[in-house]
Amino acid sequence: MILYGHNPVREALRAGRRQIDQVWATERTAAREPWLRSARARVASAEEIERRSGSPYHQGVCAEAGGYPYVSAPELLAVDEPFIVALDELQDPQNLGAIARSAECAGATGLVICERRAAAVTPAVAKASAGAVEHLRIARVRNMADFLADAKQVGAWCYGADAAASTAYDAPDYRGAVVLVIGAEGTGLRPRVAKSCDALVALPLRGRTESLNASAAAAVLMYGILQRRHPA
Repeated sequence: MILYGHNPVREALRAGRRQIDQVWATERTAAREPWLRSARARVASAEEIERRSGSPYHQGVCAEAGGYPYVSAPELLAVDEPFIVALDELQDPQNLGAIARSAECAGATGLVICERRAAAVTPAVAKASAGAVEHLRIARVRNMADFLADAKQVGAWCYGADAAASTAYDAPDYRGAVVLVIGAEGTGLRPRVAKSCDALVALPLRGRTESLNASAAAAVLMYGILQRRHPA
């Protein structure tokens, strides 16, 4: 896997969760980024870095890295009073990256994504997350409804985001073990996943637009939950 961009490469090195075999940087980038010296980056042209990364958005640096180190869903549920964000067949890599960044910044225990018909952690997702995926624990599950059932078995409350829900997002308590479920772009939560939630919650929409983007809604909900869990 070739990571590209300042933040994805730097955070992968900082996190140390996966092997980084080689780093390449343009001469100009290497000169102005001190951390590249300790990474023993090889000087390469911008054209070579674009060829290696397959993207023009490399910012003058890329790295050959091992595969993404997913964790298991039981690992996330084993944490005392976890706060987990689950994505039900979310398909846009940019949304996945943005949500991962918000989840890491909000101190979420981890992220759960679907194995099929969903975006996985790729270099593009790492770039969209500004490297946050390197610090956030992410699990993949075959069946999201089954994962929610497992979460309930360990005492978690599961809340699904649904623009048509009658429960306001700030009504639940959110303390203890919590799973926030975000649906796919355009289609939202699948029926079985929605039924597996303890409650569906909605954000207020005061304008003319019918809904928020999945990553924007997730960020607002995560920080609403954070405020309830840690009022100070």
